[in-house]
Amino acid sequence: MNETAAAERIRFLTNEIIRHDELYYRKANPEISDFDYDLLKQELEELERTHPNLAHEDSPTGQVGEDLSDGFQVYQHRLPMLSLDNTYSKDEFFAFVERVGKGLRSKSIEFVVEPKIDGVAVSVTYENGQLVRAVTRGNGAEGDDITANAILIGELPKSIEGSRVPEIIEVRGEIYMRNDEFDRINAERQAAGLDEFKNPRNLAAGTVKMLDRVEVAKRQLNIVLYGLGFSQPSASDTQWRYHESLREWRFPVGERFWKVNGAVEAWDAIEQLDAMRNDFAYPTDGAVVKVNGFVEQDILGQTSKAPRWAIAYKFAAEQAETLLEDIFIQVGRTGVLTPVAQLKPTTLAGTTVSRATLHNAEEMERKDVRVGDMVVVEKAGEIIPAVLRVIEEKRPSGSSPFVFPITCPECGSETRKLEGEVALRCINSECPAQVRGRLEHFSSRQCMDIEGLGIALVNQLVSRSLISNCADIYRLTFDDLVGLEKFADKSAKNLLEAIERSQGNELWRLLHGLGISQVGVAAAKDLAKAYDSLAHLREASVESLIEVEGIGEKTAEGIVTYFNNKANASMIDDLFELGMNPAAPEIPQGDDVIFGGMIFVITGTLPTMKRNEAKALIESKGGKAVGSVSKKTDYLVAGESAGSKLFKAESLGVPILSEGGLLALIDSLGSGGS
Repeated sequence: MNETAAAERIRFLTNEIIRHDELYYRKANPEISDFDYDLLKQELEELERTHPNLAHEDSPTGQVGEDLSDGFQVYQHRLPMLSLDNTYSKDEFFAFVERVGKGLRSKSIEFVVEPKIDGVAVSVTYENGQLVRAVTRGNGAEGDDITANAILIGELPKSIEGSRVPEIIEVRGEIYMRNDEFDRINAERQAAGLDEFKNPRNLAAGTVKMLDRVEVAKRQLNIVLYGLGFSQPSASDTQWRYHESLREWRFPVGERFWKVNGAVEAWDAIEQLDAMRNDFAYPTDGAVVKVNGFVEQDILGQTSKAPRWAIAYKFAAEQAETLLEDIFIQVGRTGVLTPVAQLKPTTLAGTTVSRATLHNAEEMERKDVRVGDMVVVEKAGEIIPAVLRVIEEKRPSGSSPFVFPITCPECGSETRKLEGEVALRCINSECPAQVRGRLEHFSSRQCMDIEGLGIALVNQLVSRSLISNCADIYRLTFDDLVGLEKFADKSAKNLLEAIERSQGNELWRLLHGLGISQVGVAAAKDLAKAYDSLAHLREASVESLIEVEGIGEKTAEGIVTYFNNKANASMIDDLFELGMNPAAPEIPQGDDVIFGGMIFVITGTLPTMKRNEAKALIESKGGKAVGSVSKKTDYLVAGESAGSKLFKAESLGVPILSEGGLLALIDSLGSGGS
């Protein structure tokens, strides 16, 4: 691959991985399986290896997936909370064991094999035996403080006692949801006419990040503990003895652990775990193999994102052979046409599967998928199944290739392939499928958060011509709703109250909900901070928009195009006439604006302030606190254990402040100094 093609592919893969990280870690709503995600990363790593001059220092291949969310205080981990390297290959697993042996200069290595539970990573801190804090992995260095929700987990000890309890200890593990609890919640939602959740992991991830503790308490979360973070004094000298201590301290631990010697015994344990995992009450997607000795772990060390002394072996996705009965086309809110296979129902990963994604026309052509084929379908991570391959020797005679439609199957309009895209799009913005998609997006939890207005209800409202755009939601009446299927008086009243509450949501939620091209959560927040109202944003030019931190030329053009569209402008006018009153971020005024758009990065543990407190202080003075150091950074505020951000700031010549230096700068600028 030449340099130009490699650079283009690296850009594409980087953007795709970042998008999927956002869906998985921040929104708990992944689109693809772990296997497909890992293939993207492996391809990017290989391109960066063969074209090192094109590798970016902030590449996602060197980052821990970040799950930080708004609404939670951020807390610094005393020791980094890393992710694990993983493999699906037996040969790669044996190569890992060989690397460990070389690193320790020994052929006899003791390992511990544990189930890999598909949940949400958490670190729980105990001081003097008392639970004081529960924090998500976050970005590896710091995470969201979810203590208020974690203490609702009944099996999590609020205090620990026994022999050898350290004065301070970070106990690490996974918050998960049992399969039977997941089924119970989905049954209730189905009965209420609400959308069902995709899988237990996504539901657990969404639940631990809810701000409504009453709702969290209605859902039974579980936790399993197995890992060790910071400990003073040391909790143990081996992983195996640490497991024994966890049991003694009455922590919930995994159902099975193996202590083995060497690669062959470890592989035998992996196969035993694979054979029994379907009988577990929780989702298990692999085995984690760790060097047993803590001294040996320290010798092997770690990379920027993963320890060298552990690996996750991912079990193969479950597959099944079935008949592809038909192919139909789905149209999304942006007009993208996605082919879907209608299958003869078959059991896969414990559920009945009757549909599978075919991704796009090019993928269908590559696999030569046809109606009437016997196909192998795969379901990894409980995400929507995909057609893996066609069993060509079982293809019926006389079959013909599928002809992808040149017009939209929903509205009959022309379809086009936009520059740089694989997918075909319907160009009719009034296409019913796009209308439904836009309304579902607008009311979703990540946007206007209108509880009760899910897919099933949107479909009813659109089919009865009660709503056709976002403004119509605010025209709905009690009489409109009580006549709907599975909608009683109380449901109608609750929905109308949720709709009314949403009118006062933050401005960024409205911006994200409008579905402007390229404007996700981050861009919406940047725009909300830069413009004091939607009225001012509507008048902004491309030139002024690209001056906003985080807004590029393509995004700026998309914003201007959106607001210049007459239908969009009319709908927004209607929203405000119907009572929309979004809350803009508080912007410091007058003498408080001493930082005037300066960019700060905060790293390490500060002596007296939490990081979110320092961030709020900077923003109250007109500055912006961001997550990574660049040439645009004005100051790095560094505390104890500052790490890589400090080194990068030093290499770029970025001024470095302590907490005291930050306060002194505020005093100096506030008093007219320089």
